[in-house]
Amino acid sequence: MIVRNLVLASTFLLSASALPPVLAVAHEAPSGFVELAERLGPAVVNISTAQNVEISEDLPAFPKGSPLERFNDFFGGGDQNRISKSLGSGFVIDKDGFIVTNNHVIEGADSIEVAFPNGDSYEAELIGRDPSTDIAVLKIDAGKDMPYVNFAGADSAKVGEWVIAIGNPLGYSSSVAAGIVSARNRNISMGKYDDFIQTDVAINKGNSGGPLFNMEGDVVGVNTAIVSPTGFSVGLSFSIPADLAASVVDQLREYGETRRGFLGVSVQEVDRDKAKVFGLKQPYGALINSVTKDGPAEKAGLKRGDLITAIAGKKLEKSDKLFRIIAEAKIDAPLKIEYVRKSRFRSVTRTANVIIEQLEEKVRKNTKNGSKADEGLIVSKAQGIHVEALTQKLRSKYRLDDDVTGVRITSLDRNSAAAGKLRKGDIILEVAQESVENPEQFAEKMKAATESDVPIIILVLRNGVPYFYTINATA
Repeated sequence: MIVRNLVLASTFLLSASALPPVLAVAHEAPSGFVELAERLGPAVVNISTAQNVEISEDLPAFPKGSPLERFNDFFGGGDQNRISKSLGSGFVIDKDGFIVTNNHVIEGADSIEVAFPNGDSYEAELIGRDPSTDIAVLKIDAGKDMPYVNFAGADSAKVGEWVIAIGNPLGYSSSVAAGIVSARNRNISMGKYDDFIQTDVAINKGNSGGPLFNMEGDVVGVNTAIVSPTGFSVGLSFSIPADLAASVVDQLREYGETRRGFLGVSVQEVDRDKAKVFGLKQPYGALINSVTKDGPAEKAGLKRGDLITAIAGKKLEKSDKLFRIIAEAKIDAPLKIEYVRKSRFRSVTRTANVIIEQLEEKVRKNTKNGSKADEGLIVSKAQGIHVEALTQKLRSKYRLDDDVTGVRITSLDRNSAAAGKLRKGDIILEVAQESVENPEQFAEKMKAATESDVPIIILVLRNGVPYFYTINATA
């Protein structure tokens, strides 16, 4: 379970005598964190929010004096408004009173109050928030210079280094805890910009939005989430890295919103089989599984099935790095993208200069099914994959748009090479980068694909999302 709440862990001191002499000298454990806590603590704040909850007027209230009267507020009856409150942490980033916290700490709040360790409290103004990275910026007007802390530079938190967190865990203000950086570049499926710092610092409810400091006293991360079966810290804590947070904060301060680059593709990871299909010795890059109509990628000639290998001359190691790179790219400017396009017989490396556009929130519109005549039930089988034609009845039943062409998987043989990858109900759109329109065509293309000694790459539509899979078939 991923919990978007935080706290700190107990200080873990490793005896120098337990380590070989060379390691003890090279990685000496700190004797304490007193100086850091005293210097940094005044800039870390507690954040409390209040939200008015609308109460339905349709629910009757229990009469006054009734034994059930105390349940009026719980069920929404009676004449009292209900207030929902939450607690979190944050930190001041300049003398003028700008404060960074998590979006989920202040989201939906009608009022936000910021309290300092010395007892001073102020009502805060929301400057901007970004749900995609879970960052929010607040502003207080204290009439004086405020204590503040600075963001560290990129890659400033290295695996194995000591870090401390200061925050408001479970309502205990100004709590300090320490640990080490356990890993970098973690993806915990919270969004497409996931790039978390993992630590063993104990993070609990109330620490959300608080700072993670290095031993120089710079902010290396914003404490955001934990992974836990109980909802409390088990030593798996995650923080937004400083360079990503700082970039978002700068945009929120300047514009009140984020202004990210937009490429217009969805992608998936490249495994060893897919790399082999494209003639790569090792898996890397991002495989495009859909392209936005009239988006920057389509305008530059990129297509579904292309494999992006480099951006601006730099190798794209992992697919999940793509969106952050594009998000930080200059808008309305060309960006060089290298990719591999696979045909039936060969792979060709190409280059596109894509004009990056600004990402905008788009509302997905519902589409209606067309009025195609119902085809007769047509089925086929190849490599243990049983498929059927997309009749109008099936399109209506599974809410498939008219522009979706392909075949639907009805079953898979247990010993099929596709078992464990493809599923019953998947819509096969392409076989070996070629479109499939009916079961007969599917069987023909599968037969042709088995004549090659590379895995067969198949594009399927699953729950409305396209995915590429590879299967190792034999002729």
